Amino acid sequence: MMFRSLKGSLVALLALSATTSFAAEPLAIGSRLEPLVDNYLIETQANTVHRLQTPSLEEMVIHFDKPWEGPYCGYVTIFEDDGIYRMYYRGKRTVTADGVDEVTCYAESTDGITWTKPELGIHEYEGSTANNIILADVAPYSHNFIAFKDTRPDVAPEEKYKGMAGTMKTGLHTFTSSDGIHWTMNEAPVITEGAFDSQNVAFWSESEQQYCAYFRSWHQGGFKGFRSVSRSTSKDFITWTEPQEMDFGHTPREHLYTNQTLPYFRAPHIYVSLAARFMPGRRVATEDEATALGVDPRYSGDCSDNVLITSRGGFAYDRTFMDGFLKPEVGLENWTSRSNYPAWGIVPTGDREISVYIQKYYGQPTTGLRRYSLRPDGFAAVEAPYAGGEMTTKTLTFTGKSLYLNYATSAAGSIRVQILDGDGVAIPGYEAEASFEIIGNQIARAVRWNDSTDISALAGTPIRLRFVMKDAELYAIQFR
Repeated sequence: MMFRSLKGSLVALLALSATTSFAAEPLAIGSRLEPLVDNYLIETQANTVHRLQTPSLEEMVIHFDKPWEGPYCGYVTIFEDDGIYRMYYRGKRTVTADGVDEVTCYAESTDGITWTKPELGIHEYEGSTANNIILADVAPYSHNFIAFKDTRPDVAPEEKYKGMAGTMKTGLHTFTSSDGIHWTMNEAPVITEGAFDSQNVAFWSESEQQYCAYFRSWHQGGFKGFRSVSRSTSKDFITWTEPQEMDFGHTPREHLYTNQTLPYFRAPHIYVSLAARFMPGRRVATEDEATALGVDPRYSGDCSDNVLITSRGGFAYDRTFMDGFLKPEVGLENWTSRSNYPAWGIVPTGDREISVYIQKYYGQPTTGLRRYSLRPDGFAAVEAPYAGGEMTTKTLTFTGKSLYLNYATSAAGSIRVQILDGDGVAIPGYEAEASFEIIGNQIARAVRWNDSTDISALAGTPIRLRFVMKDAELYAIQFR
């Protein structure tokens, strides 16, 4: 009854859309996983909301409490590497800007939750090499060193791991390693146009077949205006294109301190950026309150959180959501300058869980890294209330035999799926009434019409999907 009544209310809307959207070139999504992190697939909605999700608060996974680390540790990098999780971060004991006390530290884990700081014996600190320092005496490169595993198919074994670091004075230099622990620096900078006064990230893009670097720039140049992000690309990690500032569309300018752009490992054609949103001069803790927390006065008068930004390659970001992704928790210790900065890294920590990591209590004696979890693809969802609602996709083509959903419903909720042709007309046999009612909470469930999940006859044909939903969330779709 619910989906029959809603069907009538959408007739006029679908007829209007048919004169415009249906004439557009279909989106060729093939068999890619498509998380609903942007409006790429969404054409129309009726009584549904495209909403940012909130990760669950988990444990502090590491405290920066070693003598060579200190309260100004930061710029954390995390990635999973064949069952080993690797973490890189800056150790910094004082607030001085000269970089002489900065080192690069390393930690590892077998599950992304419990971390150890191995005694590597590479660099000496106060007469002992029993520490986890991998770079020392290379100021200013330890200020913002990042590392990643190079997934390019033909990468040389001695360059299996790559890194990047530098400042406006030095330019960005590249690093290579065979084991992710012992590093060699390229003596000549590869990118020189930029501010670089932040964490500057890089990776091999499977979808674009090139290296991509995203780094700090200022949108008016010369440290004027808003902190922004520029991008450069390379085929060989040596010669890079001229940097170009990223386009944020028509959204309001905000200070983005770190961009943390990376390919989402489940859908590498989509780059997810958990950017640190910095609010200079927006004081929450008074000077006395900050002093009681042990915060240097220079790091007490601002606040920050993080936002979800995405890209599908090129020089454009999508800011579908302006809201905070992870809002600071209760307690003034969460509201001082440069706290709540995300690590670069989104990793699986179970079959039903992925994790992100946020630096907490920057400049305080208790500083460390906290883990937050969410379901796979669970950054955003199309949500319908108990009263019911609908979402219809743009025209698309697919490859594969079945349609799978990442979804959740209440016990009373449901999802049904109708397939329309390129003109917006229901295809016989694939009406909403023929769709089996989907209830439950699964990462991947095949949609069934008239007791069959096989829709291979429609592969390559322009179609649209109409989701009839009640008290439900839809996170992602995939044909396969």
